[in-house]
Amino acid sequence: MRGLAGKRVLVTGGAQGIGAATAGRFLDEGARVAILDKNPEALAETAERLPSLATTIRADVSAAGEVAAAFAEIDRLWGGLDVLVNNAGISIRHRFLDITQEEWRRVIQTNLDGAFYIAREAARRMMNGNGGVILNMGSTNGIMGYHHYADYNASKAGVIELTRSMALELAPRVRVNCVCPGYILTPMQEAEYAPAMLAAFQAKIPLDRLGKPEDVAALFAFLASDEAAFITGQMFVIDGGEIAGGLASQRE
Repeated sequence: MRGLAGKRVLVTGGAQGIGAATAGRFLDEGARVAILDKNPEALAETAERLPSLATTIRADVSAAGEVAAAFAEIDRLWGGLDVLVNNAGISIRHRFLDITQEEWRRVIQTNLDGAFYIAREAARRMMNGNGGVILNMGSTNGIMGYHHYADYNASKAGVIELTRSMALELAPRVRVNCVCPGYILTPMQEAEYAPAMLAAFQAKIPLDRLGKPEDVAALFAFLASDEAAFITGQMFVIDGGEIAGGLASQRE
């Protein structure tokens, strides 16, 4: 991809799954990459697997103070930021009537509040510097109804609208887009679903496979590159064709 070599890139939720694959892809493109995650063991494992990472930062994106401290570390390391992949997020599978107040707040605080805290810190630096690119992690859950994920669905719908608002206010110096994956086989998915459930989800997908973290990483790389210089304020679905037929809303 044109224009990624030497860029300063921060990937949140970067210690596993889509985040780790994205960090690896940007390293392959010649970028300088830092990853942020709240899991110290996963950070250490990813740093061993990707020894060319610039640094790893332990922080919980849902805690505004930890986010501010993380960006102070980015300032010491690089003095600014060119690309943010705002990827950190969680999900809890449960029926709507069973969601507790604590679970609701945990999901919203991580997926929506956390996306806001991270994006705000990155945007301030980009607007005061040479501009940049912010890529938020949405989901097809934020576009269509999915059973058993009311809190997650609401959080991702919020991220999509946050993206559009940011794109309007930060243009022309900062481009902001949202990537909306469907079923991507990550550790988070494997922890939530039994093999039979994963097979059932795959049967809904026209391309007849679950997505890979590397599929999403490639889209992030494109949107951050000069190849996408005229793209902002958009959401990009990467789901193997699943929601093209409204398949997400069909009962399991």
